[in-house]
Amino acid sequence: MIITVTLNTAIDKTLEVPNFRLGRRHRSVDQTTMPGGKGVNVARAIKRLGRPVIATGFAGGATGTRIVEALTAESVLTDFIRIGEESRTNTAVLDPTTGVQTEINERGPRVTEREMELFRDKLLYLAQGADICVFAGSLPRAVEPDVYGSLIKELRKLGVTTIVDTDGEPLRHAVRAEPDVVSPNVIEAEELVGHEFNDDEDRMLAVAEIVEQGPREAIMTVPDGVFAKVITEAGPQLYRVRVEQQEARAAVGSGDAFLAGYVACRYTGGTPEECLRFGVACGAESTQHFGAGVIDPHNVERLLGEVEAIPVSLSAEVG
Repeated sequence: MIITVTLNTAIDKTLEVPNFRLGRRHRSVDQTTMPGGKGVNVARAIKRLGRPVIATGFAGGATGTRIVEALTAESVLTDFIRIGEESRTNTAVLDPTTGVQTEINERGPRVTEREMELFRDKLLYLAQGADICVFAGSLPRAVEPDVYGSLIKELRKLGVTTIVDTDGEPLRHAVRAEPDVVSPNVIEAEELVGHEFNDDEDRMLAVAEIVEQGPREAIMTVPDGVFAKVITEAGPQLYRVRVEQQEARAAVGSGDAFLAGYVACRYTGGTPEECLRFGVACGAESTQHFGAGVIDPHNVERLLGEVEAIPVSLSAEVG
């Protein structure tokens, strides 16, 4: 079983608005409303790939009820802790004429210490039957930034593989807890290592530097693939994995789809290179859909043959 943890769940509403301009009145040409938060998006994609997954975290109020009911309608197993305050609603406006997406994300509910204790107990119970746990997304109010780090340490004692996709202070604390994998995007990685990247060599050096901070493996997502340092049978290996960028309908959420594909392949025993390639194919395919975590497994298989995985040494050319 795969667990995804989303502490700051949401209802994500996305509007497709051609020629969007601030201060103007517009009408949308398409819209979608679906349960969200990074971990929820990952769970949706993993389910579409046919792997066993359960989504957990916090859900509050009428919005929390909608989240649980909508995931159940998608046949995604859930086991959320119900909280007193209302879960958030996020709104995004996608302009199909430019490909630019504007997002307004609410802060989310305040979570009490008692609710956090209940969740910790819930997760440790679920973890007894799990192989992999994915911690993904932002934290709601009043949750300490070291929460992912403390949970990673507890799950390691149970032999559960831990994977993290977050940012800021929660990512810093998580990295120090030595998870199996961290998967930041470029901006998150730059913040973690403390400097901007000028070229591909900088990006490759960065994933190696992130591993030195604690995690066993690091995967940095970029628009056309990933830079990664992973553990192979022969030992640590750097990879540049890429695919020709697709003409995207909506690129937001492709990182969640990548992570879902990577986790799904890892769950079934894929090699590190196979997992990276499959994840990149899932991320690329997801850009063709309106809604995060939506992928077509048949198209993923078609794209897989176009994904290039290049082993890299830092002394070699990585551009």
